Amino acid sequence: MSFEEDDEVVLHDEHSEYDGETGTVTQVMETMFGDATYTVTFEEGQEAGVPEDSLEAEE
Repeated sequence: MSFEEDDEVVLHDEHSEYDGETGTVTQVMETMFGDATYTVTFEEGQEAGVPEDSLEAEE
């Protein structure tokens, strides 16, 4: 599943201080391999370069 700007997502990355938190996709970047990475903004900061498989749509 791909995400677009302003989508609400939950981050799943045990190495991130935002693991398990809900944030908003603020930027979608395409890598040279055609994959998308995302910048997600949270209440207390942001995480850049997040791969799609680390995100889940907020319900």
